[in-house]
Amino acid sequence: MTATATRPPDAAPPATGGKRAPKRERQGAAWVFLSPWVLGAAVLTLLPMAVSLYLSFTDYDMFDAPRWIGFRNYTQMFTEDPRYWRSVITTLTYVVIAVPLQLLLALAVAIALKSVKRGKGFYRSAFYAPSLLGASMSIALVWRAIFNDGGSVDNLLSGMGIDIGGWINKPGWAILSVALLTIWQFGAPMVIFLAGLQQIPAELYEAAAVDGASWWRQFRSITIPMLSPVLFFNLVLQMIQAFQVFTPAFAVSAGKGGPADSTLVYTLYLYDRGFTASHMGYASAMAWALLLAIGVVTAVLFRTSRAWVFYANDNNEGAR
Repeated sequence: MTATATRPPDAAPPATGGKRAPKRERQGAAWVFLSPWVLGAAVLTLLPMAVSLYLSFTDYDMFDAPRWIGFRNYTQMFTEDPRYWRSVITTLTYVVIAVPLQLLLALAVAIALKSVKRGKGFYRSAFYAPSLLGASMSIALVWRAIFNDGGSVDNLLSGMGIDIGGWINKPGWAILSVALLTIWQFGAPMVIFLAGLQQIPAELYEAAAVDGASWWRQFRSITIPMLSPVLFFNLVLQMIQAFQVFTPAFAVSAGKGGPADSTLVYTLYLYDRGFTASHMGYASAMAWALLLAIGVVTAVLFRTSRAWVFYANDNNEGAR
């Protein structure tokens, strides 16, 4: 009778001789799962961008075949089109007004919500709702009615003895009404600010309070530095979106950029050149100029962030 060797229960199982799939097969499987995204990016993003770049060097009216004209669209845009530069100035004015005020309002509401003990979810949803609704054309049309002659704002100010009239009919006030619609949509950055505030250790505020620091000193020396990465993220995101504003200006001005081109933002003029005047080649050149401008502004923000964005794992050296 022969003895049978037994394997201890904690011993590793014997090798089965199996081999891992070859690297080529593993890569093939990865590409199969990635193929829907790659196909969508190629067909819906990269191909239209390539076509747009080509059209920017052509004279194309969407009816006849494109005719190559080289840099003519760009030279006309920068040297011969005064409305182009008016649209640039109007867009910059809008960005300077809308982005800082929107971020300040979002931060103020986030700080207020941080101290709320009950109903925080309700208030957070209520303040976030305008971000979901404000981008629609229906809300923009309501906004136009509110700031029109005889609208709610006109009646309110008239009752206070301030007779301005409808804002959308005044060149000096029309762009402000467009900016206010964007400022009203502060919910998205507010939620991000609130998440960042909740990550700041409470011990920092407790230590500062023991040292006698005032609320403003705590805000300036603790909240802002610790929240600077979130502030930087919101600034970049809102800046990019502000340069591409279209719906509010289109609704307020009925698609014309009036009065006196005071609401002629860049994308509205691009739409006018491409789809109203059928100068699609010129509109494509404008689109690429906008892309490059946004890229430059974003690069400047990233470069300057080294001086004011603080990351806890960077040993107080700022952003890298």
